Amino acid sequence: MTDRLTARETLALVTDDFTELPRPARDAKPDGPLAWQGYDASRARAAERTGETESVVCGTASVEGTRAVLIAFEFGFLGGSLGERTGDRLEAAYAYARGHRLPVVPLVATGGSRMQEGMLALTQLQRVARQSALTKEAGLPQIAVLRDPTTGGGWATLGAGADVILALPGAQVGFAGSRVRPPDADPTAYTAEAQLAAGAADAVVPPRELRKTLGRWLRLLTSPSQAEAPPPRALGAADLPVSGWDAVRRARSPERPRAARYLDAYFTSRVSIGGDRCGHADPDGMLCGFGEHEGRTVAYAAQTGTATRPAGYRTAARLIRLADRLGVPVLTLVDTPGAANDAQAERQGAGAAIADLFHAVAAARTPVTTLVIGEGGSGGALALAAPGNTWATPDSYFSVIAPDLAAAILKRPAEQVEATADQLRIRPQDLVELGVIRGVI
Repeated sequence: MTDRLTARETLALVTDDFTELPRPARDAKPDGPLAWQGYDASRARAAERTGETESVVCGTASVEGTRAVLIAFEFGFLGGSLGERTGDRLEAAYAYARGHRLPVVPLVATGGSRMQEGMLALTQLQRVARQSALTKEAGLPQIAVLRDPTTGGGWATLGAGADVILALPGAQVGFAGSRVRPPDADPTAYTAEAQLAAGAADAVVPPRELRKTLGRWLRLLTSPSQAEAPPPRALGAADLPVSGWDAVRRARSPERPRAARYLDAYFTSRVSIGGDRCGHADPDGMLCGFGEHEGRTVAYAAQTGTATRPAGYRTAARLIRLADRLGVPVLTLVDTPGAANDAQAERQGAGAAIADLFHAVAAARTPVTTLVIGEGGSGGALALAAPGNTWATPDSYFSVIAPDLAAAILKRPAEQVEATADQLRIRPQDLVELGVIRGVI
């Protein structure tokens, strides 16, 4: 468990300044809408203890130079719970953000909905979801910071519904709070680190790094651009392969530059997203995030040379849809022998995940640029490729199927694999001639 900072302490941790927004007025009935005996007294004690009049503090601030609307939960005020007046403040904060074209940063620390207001408290989650949806439709980013604890409806709306999710180390994060879980539940499953491993969060950030990290994210996500991302320069071989099998041999060479090298050379700085928000992540197979290239933001989704798993495809689709909504161009790097085809991949919906990525690329209005940097194995590679704007390096190939697998399907002996590679016409120069790619970098 992390040290619990107050709402004001958390705001001071990440902002250069803070101006609180006006607080919406609401006529209050004695002891609230349910006439819950002692509710007014509980609120009064919470106000005296915390110095706040409600469980959220909403306002505007600069975070490393980028203006944003911040929503800081005060857990000391009735466990940071959401009631009607909380919903009023959240709705007003989101409306202000849309009216002034500002990103929204929820700094979440909540136990859930306020029992003393019954179903009227629970329905505030619908208000929050509506405001979040309108803000997404307006093309404004939402970056959540998960503090300790982030549970219940606050996690399931303001937290998990954000575009980017950062969490403090050791924070309790989960839909079920500590007092309502099964008695034999593994407590480590309800942590920020567990949510990161399960693909439900993008990063765990130490408090001392939070301001800088949040500022970098805000700067990158609030810099739209209409121009397409230029393809990176080739980092490997400069001469073209002489045969199809030569192309395969080069692409499979362990010395060939991989995605991480290309991304490091292309971006002056970058931040990563991770996870498919469906319980899985593919950190070894797909690298996704946003970076700065020649002074502007470019999103990236890059295969690493391994068989891409369903979570990798879903993460890439999430990245492309987010970039499209924010008006950020996308760079994709193709490098996979093919989609993972083991039993676990099938159980995790490999076909549906690949279809989802195909759809995300096809529907994108923001420009997408693709560079094939190694193996381009079948549909598992093509799903990440931009139609009409795909390039290739000299040490790559792109094929309907790997030549050795094609020979196996055709029942050809091993000595015919190289001839099969030539028949498939998979070299970069062949792909240009066939009109599959725009050119060789």
